[in-house]
Amino acid sequence: MKTPKMDARTRLLQKLKAVFRGHQSQPIDRVIYLINPILRGWVNYYRIGNSSRCFTYVKDWVEKKARRHLMKARRRQGFSWGRWSREGFYQKLGLYSDYKIRYYPVPKVSPAR
Repeated sequence: MKTPKMDARTRLLQKLKAVFRGHQSQPIDRVIYLINPILRGWVNYYRIGNSSRCFTYVKDWVEKKARRHLMKARRRQGFSWGRWSREGFYQKLGLYSDYKIRYYPVPKVSPAR
């Protein structure tokens, strides 16, 4: 049974897949420029709650697609996990990486008078 969060994740991945497919011949900088606002908005909407598994899945999926995009530009196969480190990948290319869940303090109820 699918949860509403999984349906939202599926719609997000379909939207991102359309961007990656529509910009295959474009530099990775332009693709990242297009997908970062989509990712930022989606993560900010779902960050309140228990979404860490979903965020991990999306982060890995996006990184895999971006690596594949770079390798196809070099006319090579694979994802080149050994060529680029994750940290360098996010810092140099500027791919969105703030997939953290925010916990907001719950205010205590004021005592009755």
